[in-house]
Amino acid sequence: MRHQINESPINPLPITVWLLALPIIISEIVFGLGQAGIIGGAQGVGLRLTAMQHAAFAPEMIQRMWQVGIVDWSQLYRLLSFSFVHVSFTHAAFVVVFTLALGNMVAKEFRPRAVITLFFGSAIGGALIYTVIMTLIRAPLEPLIGGYPAVYGLVGAFTFLLWTRLAAVNANRMRAFALIGMLLLFQLVFGLVFGGAGYGWIAEIAGFFCGFGLSFLLVDGGIKRAVYHIRQR
Repeated sequence: MRHQINESPINPLPITVWLLALPIIISEIVFGLGQAGIIGGAQGVGLRLTAMQHAAFAPEMIQRMWQVGIVDWSQLYRLLSFSFVHVSFTHAAFVVVFTLALGNMVAKEFRPRAVITLFFGSAIGGALIYTVIMTLIRAPLEPLIGGYPAVYGLVGAFTFLLWTRLAAVNANRMRAFALIGMLLLFQLVFGLVFGGAGYGWIAEIAGFFCGFGLSFLLVDGGIKRAVYHIRQR
């Protein structure tokens, strides 16, 4: 009884999940201090813009490498850095909340290294697929900034877990995709109300499918587990 009384009412989050969220939290603290004039002096108010310029993923970078056949190693960090800098505090807050919540659920089934691989793999895959699609449809090339493609990768991993569980009990596996459907609907409504939706949703959906696909390889048991659950339907 005493053991139960002493238990923390808050479910501790895995350190892996905190490692993904802390860079965003720390950067927002720095931007806030700069905006308040506490750090950075007169240039403090521009810390967020400067960070965005250095961290954003530009599709033109990949196009240029493809055209000249040379990899610009000094710029490849942008495939990861764009996930940790955001255009506003609200933008960052949503990403942190989703990262902590979804990361915690995914970390219960995936090893720490797999969670990190899912996050970064979805960010990289989302950015590359976004570049390819934007090139094919000849749409204006907009830079990517923010962690939504990576977060959608965690949504994909969570969807994979639901998908296998529903298959194991002979339930309708399409129910597993309800979360991504709700998120896309919310994003559509948000974009219509506030505008500025752009083409970033392409990278986010690509991140979702990257996370879903990577889960077959990264979850304990891998493809064998998924095939087993499917055969039980």
